[in-house]
Amino acid sequence: MQKDFSYLLPQVTELCHETGKWIAQARQTFSPQDIEVKEKNSLVSYVDRTAEEKLTETLYKLLPEAGFLAEEGTTIKNNAELQWIIDPLDGTTNFIHNLPVYAISIGLEYEGKTVLGVVYDIPHDEMYYAAQGKGAFCNREKIRVSATTEISDALIATGFPYSAFGYMKQYLKVFEPFMMQSRGIRRLGSAALDLCYLAKGRFQGFFEYNLSPWDVAGGVIIIQEAGGILSTFDGKENYVHGRSIVGACTHELHTKMLEILSLW
Repeated sequence: MQKDFSYLLPQVTELCHETGKWIAQARQTFSPQDIEVKEKNSLVSYVDRTAEEKLTETLYKLLPEAGFLAEEGTTIKNNAELQWIIDPLDGTTNFIHNLPVYAISIGLEYEGKTVLGVVYDIPHDEMYYAAQGKGAFCNREKIRVSATTEISDALIATGFPYSAFGYMKQYLKVFEPFMMQSRGIRRLGSAALDLCYLAKGRFQGFFEYNLSPWDVAGGVIIIQEAGGILSTFDGKENYVHGRSIVGACTHELHTKMLEILSLW
């Protein structure tokens, strides 16, 4: 029987708003001395860690039975039937360089399926949210993917390797047809916002490889509830944990994107 978690949306969106305000304030005094390097081009700071603490503390009170899978290491009851999947600051490198493209991303997974998602675009004060069967919204207005069916009419979002350069040849192989056939490719540096912008109709397609669950868990249900289509590069449904994701506004465009990604 399907469980309804939509009652959590007001509390989770308010939590994201309050934490987002703190992140925005922290940006005002942020300095290069605050940067830590986890691995090549993978950066973190006290902002990510403190934001994660703020989020997990409140989410635990809201749903004590749920586990956590979070980017900065919070793993309470990991792999639980019910778990929060959190990126406290998706787009950390953008944040560090004061590029206004970063967000909080929260997804709630139940029995292996994402049933609730909230993504807060902090610099633009856009709150995206959805719960299973309830539609997708941005700042209380219902959103819907575009009706584009042709790659020639599509603006495509992606990410590309910043440390895992072993996949560079595959990326270059698919970049060429996407660049030649589409209206353009954009790389914003936040997969969570790529997904939300697809849900809102700003993008018509999105693909990326080597992502982590916290990069996409908040955005995938927002796309689904906005009418979009998602899969892995090989057409399967394990796009939250499967390392690759391709999203499109229509079945027709999704099929055409998969044809190009078969070159991978």
